[in-house]
Amino acid sequence: MANLILILGDQLTPDISALDDADPSQDRIVMAEVGDEAGYTNHHKKKLVLLFSAMRHFARQLEQDGWQVHYQAYQPDNECQSLEAVIAERVKAWTPDKVITTECGEWRLHSQISQWHERLGVPVEIRPDTRFIASKQEFADWAEGRKQLRMEFFYREMRRKTGLLMTSDGDPEGGQWNFDADNRKKWTGKPPAPAPFRVEPDAITRQVIALVDDHFADHFGTTEDFHFAVTPEDAGAALEHFIDFALPCFGDFQDAISDTEDWLFHSILSPYINCGLLDPLAVCEAAAKAWYAGQAPINAVEGFVRQIIGWREFVRGIYWLHMPEYARENRLGNTRALPWFYWTGDTKMRCMHKAIDATRRNAYAHHIQRLMVTGNFALLAGVTPEEICDWYLAVYADAYDWVELPNVLGMVMHADGGYLGSKPYAASGKYINRMSDHCSNCHYKVNKSTEDDACPFNALYWHFIDRHRDDFAGNPRMGMMYRNWDKQKPERREALLHRADALLANIEKL
Repeated sequence: MANLILILGDQLTPDISALDDADPSQDRIVMAEVGDEAGYTNHHKKKLVLLFSAMRHFARQLEQDGWQVHYQAYQPDNECQSLEAVIAERVKAWTPDKVITTECGEWRLHSQISQWHERLGVPVEIRPDTRFIASKQEFADWAEGRKQLRMEFFYREMRRKTGLLMTSDGDPEGGQWNFDADNRKKWTGKPPAPAPFRVEPDAITRQVIALVDDHFADHFGTTEDFHFAVTPEDAGAALEHFIDFALPCFGDFQDAISDTEDWLFHSILSPYINCGLLDPLAVCEAAAKAWYAGQAPINAVEGFVRQIIGWREFVRGIYWLHMPEYARENRLGNTRALPWFYWTGDTKMRCMHKAIDATRRNAYAHHIQRLMVTGNFALLAGVTPEEICDWYLAVYADAYDWVELPNVLGMVMHADGGYLGSKPYAASGKYINRMSDHCSNCHYKVNKSTEDDACPFNALYWHFIDRHRDDFAGNPRMGMMYRNWDKQKPERREALLHRADALLANIEKL
């Protein structure tokens, strides 16, 4: 009784559910680098290097552990350019009793695999992904009957379920669930940011870098200075590095942005968690252990844990609860194309240039850069959700549809009508100036709003507020903004709207 077991590029976990009860002597594993998955969007070159190299290392480890692995390395002239084609070929060659795989993280691929039993003429078993704390059904049960879903309440359920940062009496450690209010300090250079964790590319990774440079030369980003971990062992070392050197300051400065530091005190672990090299619960337990040992303060550890068992689990639940319809949401009626400088970084707006340039070099930017800089600008400018969502999916090494789409469409663009977030994360240049040192180095002046050299975020913010009055005037969290707008003199409002109209008409020249 032999089975064909498919392991995807974001399932690089030895105890993945597809391998449960498998027999290494009879069952065969299939892994494949295919053109359809590598090229359906403009994936960052470093993202491709990370996944191809991590897949190759994982396949080698499986073989060393006694598994039979059929591995298709990428070639542009491969006969099989899709996962279905690879599986069809192997089914024909091996005639397995059935195909087994763990549920994937993308509706596009899930809908394809769900039809394989008919198209390939063989039973296909899709198993739950047990690496998540909440199953799809568990989230659906929690969401049932709620008009609006709020991460904070779901997060508390996950804390109770896991016991993370909970006392023996069932109360949250530190006396409160959420320390977000303590995590908003501006970074002025002290304490110094630690050097990022890095792994020098081995022979396998160097081969993949050459492959990506040759065959994906037109993709976004660069392979230069690739230093991501590509094995569970090195990813574990990256976790230790974060806990030892960055976690103690992560809480205070997790919302800070720097003109000179790409990484600050962020963990840069999401690429490893999302492709399976690190277990999310084990990562959270390691952080909690640091707090109990007095190595890191509660605001740092709680904020880090909340990102993983709160937001990460929450957005996955929303994705599978509402796809595929969710991807078509555009409640604010946006129609603007994504400005080309999102791909080039060629803009005089310092914050945008720095965030996009870091993304181009690193395939990474932290959550405030994504939400309050590149995301905020797209929101204010009225960019079509589909285009900005595709950009985020392409350019970040940790981006997969299940996590990217709700974060961008719901939280960044508020395109779901407030289902995910209670208010739009719209902000003027004042927020960026408060959390960063970009503005002092910018061509534009953050303390101006209507002049030719005024920060574009300022007029665009009020333009957003004005044009979406019908959407947000009744929102209790937006009332103050509308009162402030209405208090301004008519000529001031007219000047702000005129400046914003000029900016939008010349958006590619900003």
